[in-house]
Amino acid sequence: MSGTWDPAGGGVVRLPSGRLLRGRALRRPLPPGPVPAFSVFLLGKEPSHVPWDFCWLRWPDFRLPVSRPQALAVLSEAWSRAGAERVEVACGGGRGRTGTALACLAVLDGVPAAEAVAFVRRHYDPRAVETPWQRRYVLRFTE
Repeated sequence: MSGTWDPAGGGVVRLPSGRLLRGRALRRPLPPGPVPAFSVFLLGKEPSHVPWDFCWLRWPDFRLPVSRPQALAVLSEAWSRAGAERVEVACGGGRGRTGTALACLAVLDGVPAAEAVAFVRRHYDPRAVETPWQRRYVLRFTE
């Protein structure tokens, strides 16, 4: 399951470093094509198991991650693995939590925190990062 995403694939975001990540909504069927090598599930309750490597980051809908240190560790691992593997970030609807996590990953990739939400809205979904506290979280992610 090595290799990265097709840059033209749905939900795929190219970070400035060239890393490719896929965001998706878990309420929708798994897209056709290769499966992820690693998924980060952003959910308030434990996800169903999948046949590939994954990590669950406890993150209730419309809220923030329960643990900031765990979020930094999990998203840092996702960023690192995206250099050579198909990494996806997913929540129920694929916009708020997923968009926030993608913006945090953009910050890890060198996008200034003040520009990360706009970057994700431009390259992933115009309605990504749904709440004011999610936007503030991105601004303070690496503090």
